[in-house]
Amino acid sequence: MQKLKLELQTELKSAMKAKDADRRNAIRLLQSAIKQAEVDGQSELDDDAIRDILRKEAKKRRETISELERAGRSSEAAAERVELAVTEEFLPRQLTSEELAPIIQAAIAEVGAASMKDMGLVMRAVMPKVQGLADGRAVNAIVKEFLS
Repeated sequence: MQKLKLELQTELKSAMKAKDADRRNAIRLLQSAIKQAEVDGQSELDDDAIRDILRKEAKKRRETISELERAGRSSEAAAERVELAVTEEFLPRQLTSEELAPIIQAAIAEVGAASMKDMGLVMRAVMPKVQGLADGRAVNAIVKEFLS
């Protein structure tokens, strides 16, 4: 069994012992998404594939939170925030804006970007370097800032 799956299982047991229903439910949702992907692909997933699923689940939670907040449903958004926090525990730490800035500046210099027209080139150069370590929207915002 993969390290990440074992970690999820261990954390599920801990949440059950602590009677933490929110955490338990969030971990079960993650395990369910992983199991569904394994059934769909008819093979056991490695840790990298599991991290991809966790990233997708985190992205879904972020989108749902913003939609719920726009609709004025703050109590449901709070529940989604709990699920997002649990999901992010199992993902690598995200790079901060300060950590992303030099990577993006290097990519701008590398591709010779001078204006917003070159944004696609810069994004194509940056994203493979920060895959899994930074959200695409955050990278996009910083790139726009540098190219404006």
